[in-house]
Amino acid sequence: MRHPRIQRRRRSLALLGALVALAALAAAPASLGAPTTGGAGGEVEEAPVVSNTPFDRHGMWIWYLSRSEGGSVPTIIARAKAAGIGTVYVKSGDGGDVWSQFNRQLVQRLHAGGLDVCAWQFVYGDRPAAEAQAAAISVARGADCFVIDAEGDYEGKYAAADLYMSRLRAAAGETYPISLAGFPYVDYHPSYPYSVFFGPGGASFSQPQMYWKTISTSVRAVFEHTYLYNRIWGHPIYPLGQTYEAPGNGQLKLFRRFAASFGGLAPSWWDWQETDNKEWAALGASSALKPVTGYRPSFEHPLLKKGSKGDMVVWAQEHLIAAGQEVPVTGIFGKVTRAAVRAFQEEKGMPVDGQIGTDTWRALLAYVPYRVRWSAARARASASGRAAPARRPLSASLPAKGYEISPGSAP
Repeated sequence: MRHPRIQRRRRSLALLGALVALAALAAAPASLGAPTTGGAGGEVEEAPVVSNTPFDRHGMWIWYLSRSEGGSVPTIIARAKAAGIGTVYVKSGDGGDVWSQFNRQLVQRLHAGGLDVCAWQFVYGDRPAAEAQAAAISVARGADCFVIDAEGDYEGKYAAADLYMSRLRAAAGETYPISLAGFPYVDYHPSYPYSVFFGPGGASFSQPQMYWKTISTSVRAVFEHTYLYNRIWGHPIYPLGQTYEAPGNGQLKLFRRFAASFGGLAPSWWDWQETDNKEWAALGASSALKPVTGYRPSFEHPLLKKGSKGDMVVWAQEHLIAAGQEVPVTGIFGKVTRAAVRAFQEEKGMPVDGQIGTDTWRALLAYVPYRVRWSAARARASASGRAAPARRPLSASLPAKGYEISPGSAP
């Protein structure tokens, strides 16, 4: 999400980041090509299990409360009801700093108006313990749920993500509803620690930032690309759309209809202060609740094979370990990982090809992944010569393949 601290910290890199992002987007069709899938056999998206949390209600995000209906809580409540909004997401922190706009009084007043209230925090990974403490304060102030907004700053920071999530979960509890609002295109970010944020003890819900106009794509394309790669984390996906940059009322309705087609989980929108009256009307239109006529999304998983690199490989390796295979968690799909996949496939009576396609993913995802404690203190090599534990996988040094959302310039 956009906020002043990003601009201050990245001032010297802003121009470079923008140029890299534009170049990546321009080159995407040629360099990244069509997504490689593991095949779906014609199956369609399965209906998700409704979680009965605030994420299941149509939502709107608030960046600055003072710029959203002038900070008038009664007006916010009235506007939300008119547009069918049931959950508001209010910024509560930036890094280790706690924002005063999110407080018990605000939560109580919004509750009295029939709204659920989620807190959200932008995190950088430089001070994970302080960030977790700030998040815990938001939870203590009465937030019904909590959202982690972690983007490019967190790429490669496995130990920081592990420490942050461990501290946050210890404070909030194992069942408290926490989501991750990160980049939508997992395949663009091989060093991003999705496997930590979505692993055991991590977030239980996914809210990818699917800003189709900012990404310069279509509503349909952003859904198909995002869902293909986000399904493997095994958590409900609640699409986060955009009202900023004037995407068009018809596109807002279409986004809601595709959300209905891709499982029907409620979308939310960035953001309140940039939504005009016509857009509010579009969000509340009953005609936007129906799935897209004649459209059936396929249910596929990405294909991993020898030579694949990145956090998706980390996730697969953690599941292979849970399934009883011996494989190092490196994020690199080499000979050892291929042999482990072949052994797993043979054990399950599956076609043995050493690749992780849709069917193999489904079998692996039945296991609770092995949890790597990246933030554990480095142990000294023992007398037996065992190496000290790694702080991150080898793939954590990989650069982003592209930035579908320019760093620091979009929510």
